[in-house]
Amino acid sequence: MRALALVCTLTPSPDRSSSHHLAEQVLSELAALGVQSETVRVADHHVRPGIARDMGEGDAWPGLWEKVMAADIVLLATPIWLGHPSSLCQRVLERLNADISETDDQGRQLFAGKVGAVAVVGNEDGAHKVSADLFQGLNDLGFSLAPGAVTYWVGEAQQGTDYQDLDETPEAVAATTKTLAANAVHLAKLLREAPYPPA
Repeated sequence: MRALALVCTLTPSPDRSSSHHLAEQVLSELAALGVQSETVRVADHHVRPGIARDMGEGDAWPGLWEKVMAADIVLLATPIWLGHPSSLCQRVLERLNADISETDDQGRQLFAGKVGAVAVVGNEDGAHKVSADLFQGLNDLGFSLAPGAVTYWVGEAQQGTDYQDLDETPEAVAATTKTLAANAVHLAKLLREAPYPPA
C-alpha cells in the first residue's frame, strides 16, 4: 500500500510549512499502519497551468502524475488563502482534470480505486469550506472518500500563530489525523480486494 502527499503550500523547500507539517503527521499515522509514503511539495516543481497531462517542455506534472498513479491514497495538503485552497492546490486539481474522461479497460474512471484525503491549515476559520471544495473535486475525478477524510487546524481569528509553531499537537487534531489514516487505509484495502464494477 502506497500513499502520496501533495503539499500545496506556496512556500518552496527548504522553508518550513504548516501544511507540510500536518501532511507529515498524516503520513506518520499511515506508516504505523504499514503504508509506504512520499511527500511532494508542489512549489518545488514547475507545474505549468493547464488541463492537459503534459503541457510541454519544462512541465513537471507528467512525473508527478506517475506518482499519483502509483499511489493507493492521495493526500492534498493546503493552507487556507482568502477562504480558499491555495492556488497550487487548485492547479493540482486542474491538472488531474485532464484525465476526467479517461477510463481503464473496464470503463471506470482512471482514479477509481484510489482514496482521496485532505489536510488543511489556516489562521482563520474555513477548513470545512476548503475541504468541501477539495472533496467535490476529488469525487468528480473518481477518488473515493472514507468517513473522516479530512484533518485540519485553524487558529483563532486575528492572530498569527502557525500550526507548525505550536508546542504540541492539539489532542483533537491528533485524534482526527489518526482516524483519517485508519479509515483511508481501510477503504483502500477494500477497494483493492473488491474493485468497483465495470462501468
